[in-house]
Amino acid sequence: MGVLIIAFYFLFPFFTIYLSTRYSIINKIGIVVICYAGGLVLGNVNIIPESLAGIQEYLMGGTILLGIPLVLFSENVVKWIKLAKYTFISLLLGVASVVMLVILGFFIFREAIPDIANISGMMIGVYTGGTANLMAIATALGVESELVVLTNTVEVVIGALILLFLITGAKPLFGLFMKPYHSTGDLNHHDVEVGDYESYDGFFQRKGVPDILRAFGIAVLIAGLGFGARMLFEGNAGDTAMVLTVTTLGILTSLVPRVNRINKSFQLGMFFIYMFCVIIASTADIAALFQEENVRMLINLFLFISLVIVGSLVIHSILSWIFGISVDDYIITSTALANSPPFVPVVAAALRNKEVVVPGVIIGVIGYAIGNYPGVAIAYLLR
Repeated sequence: MGVLIIAFYFLFPFFTIYLSTRYSIINKIGIVVICYAGGLVLGNVNIIPESLAGIQEYLMGGTILLGIPLVLFSENVVKWIKLAKYTFISLLLGVASVVMLVILGFFIFREAIPDIANISGMMIGVYTGGTANLMAIATALGVESELVVLTNTVEVVIGALILLFLITGAKPLFGLFMKPYHSTGDLNHHDVEVGDYESYDGFFQRKGVPDILRAFGIAVLIAGLGFGARMLFEGNAGDTAMVLTVTTLGILTSLVPRVNRINKSFQLGMFFIYMFCVIIASTADIAALFQEENVRMLINLFLFISLVIVGSLVIHSILSWIFGISVDDYIITSTALANSPPFVPVVAAALRNKEVVVPGVIIGVIGYAIGNYPGVAIAYLLR
């Protein structure tokens, strides 16, 4: 049974990703949502032997050690900061907004939500870099699996509602006081392929295997260095050092052109993140969370995350107005932060503005790179 469960951890995200290349409904639901659901079902039918706990822990650590640098290989943060211009300023304002709201929410809910300091760190991570950063920060902080799954689930629900608002009502509302976007007439001046991020088209073709193996080999080397950093510290400090080490080495390695140009390294990294989602969900006792004594905590968690996400959008809009950011740049930055790069073209289409697509994607992937640092720092500060 243990062997079958370990095989499930590898094969379930693999086949989910494969099906996403054939059936659009998979992408509409979300690969991460399906991986969570698969893990929860597996973990709550009582078939996982207790002897597997140690292996689960090693697998979760390994997926993060490999996933984070692989996600970062395709980025070139230094180059893209120069290219993004106003949207990078909007990124800084967005990060400042979420930090302010997280700290405010912490003081409002600190008596009502257990472990809220760690949840605060995860919220900064997920707002800047999505699921990959949330999982990395959760690992760095040693957060319990039930709380990780619950926090990400609530955030996904609220994030879906925010995305609907950004597509439909954001521009009429914020356009009342923010300046309009002025076209530059330049649509293709950035060397970025929007479809490269989180699209698995071509991932399963044989010609891509050499690149995937090369990226994997480099990631294994970085993972080894990250694990070495972990051994220098005790307890959660070791996990924190491990995650920040692989993040930093991933960013530095991405500056090497031959590494930066490896195809599908981002997708391989996300495979390991999805695998992490399956494993951690399978260790969560969701039934215990929904017992009567925990209902109030769940309501407070929903209110806290709503305050952080909605409040961040409001503060971000005010700061953008003060700094002269256009309404389109503000909305596309908010999309890249609150959701992820693949949603940028969807919102850009609703704005009827193709020029903001590439800068928006750039901001989204810069968020992958920087999100772990403020997330971990704020969690330790609030502790």
